[in-house]
Amino acid sequence: MTIALEAVALTKAYGSVRALDDFSLSIPAGGVFGVLGPNGAGKSTLFRIALGLVRPTSGSASLFGAPAGDMTSLRKVGAMIETPRYPPYLTARDTLSMLALESGTRDADISGWLDRVGLGGAADRATNGFSVGMKQRLGLAAAFFTRPELVILDEPTSGMDPAGIQEIRALVVDLARKEGVTVILASHQLDEVRRVCDRVAILSKGKVVTEGAVDALTASQVRLRLVASPVEQVLAVLGEKGAADGPDAVLADISRSEAPALIRALVNAGVEITEARWREADLEGVYLQTLKSSGAA
Repeated sequence: MTIALEAVALTKAYGSVRALDDFSLSIPAGGVFGVLGPNGAGKSTLFRIALGLVRPTSGSASLFGAPAGDMTSLRKVGAMIETPRYPPYLTARDTLSMLALESGTRDADISGWLDRVGLGGAADRATNGFSVGMKQRLGLAAAFFTRPELVILDEPTSGMDPAGIQEIRALVVDLARKEGVTVILASHQLDEVRRVCDRVAILSKGKVVTEGAVDALTASQVRLRLVASPVEQVLAVLGEKGAADGPDAVLADISRSEAPALIRALVNAGVEITEARWREADLEGVYLQTLKSSGAA
């Protein structure tokens, strides 16, 4: 299996603050991988180290097996780290033409990529008049137009309206699934991450708290929702494994194998059960619970 980005015992300290703290993560090539975490969790620091923009205090990072900053591997990578900035006097087309010259890309379809990110009508406008969302779109075109094997995107839909977010989401999925580009995506838009990512890693305080397939992470926090009366009796039977979910329902933190015994115990206790249904956690629930368990929320 090819590893697109790997960090091994990576630490980056700024004085007494550790942006990354003995951080290790392997991201395989192929698909869309989400990197989640609150501000200050270490996401941008990880990307900057992998791209050779920042030196680690200790540990190592690599892209496609080559050390961070290696020019051979960097030619396979496109990136947009936070809000991009460009010479304000250049048009969108001129900006990509300049980047094409710098990267040695001779056959870049600049017009095609500007159209693809929704900037075809603004291709010959100076970027100093662009909104934040338009600058994000130009940053995406700059990350993609060299046809890289790996694209690293840090908050790519920041400043975009819902329609723009949907367009970029479709573009990311199209690149990953149809064109084989590996995408590493950091975003606070958890619904966006759920829709496009195959796997995610959740970071907190410079460490990986959990990592895995989105479906597996949400399924691991499935709970049984019981609509029953009296609710107080249900909570008494469940103890610490129960939590009220509105005035007439309870969420039971139990495994599927425990459900039959629980229902028998509730019936024997005189509880009237109207509905029993398994509820899988959404990604937001998994994210918040993971951060809470790590002490970050």
